[in-house]
Amino acid sequence: MKICLLVIGKTDAEFVRAGIAEYEKRLKYYIPYEMKVIPDVRNTKNMSEIQQKEREGELLLGQLEAADYVILLDEKGNEYTSKAFADFLAQKMLTSMKRLVFIIGGPYGFSEEVYKRANMKISLSKMTFSHQMVRMIFTEQLYRAMTILKGEPYHHE
Repeated sequence: MKICLLVIGKTDAEFVRAGIAEYEKRLKYYIPYEMKVIPDVRNTKNMSEIQQKEREGELLLGQLEAADYVILLDEKGNEYTSKAFADFLAQKMLTSMKRLVFIIGGPYGFSEEVYKRANMKISLSKMTFSHQMVRMIFTEQLYRAMTILKGEPYHHE
């Protein structure tokens, strides 16, 4: 199984890019992983929030394969502890699925079409984070989950 993280727009802050790079480097020892960056939608000043979400949704849906299991990182999603998230990933790894795709939307969230395509939603917290910070937090949680599954000492309970 491969894990893919789909995101809208490049990461601007150097410290966030550095954090993502660090955890991506660590992740490669555990599972095939990639982060795909979809370019920002242009001319958003002339679009409503709904139009922007719809355009981003078209771009995101264009990156998906029919067999992908799609999980949205969404404030209304299920919350997991790090251990429970690791267990969830372990269950998915036992299936014959080829690709597990997590999606971080743009600043206004997801279009209805993206919600319809998703298999589930996960929330990282009841707090709100910038969509760029979520990339680093989520990548760290993926790494943490892998270390939990391997019984390594990174995670402490």
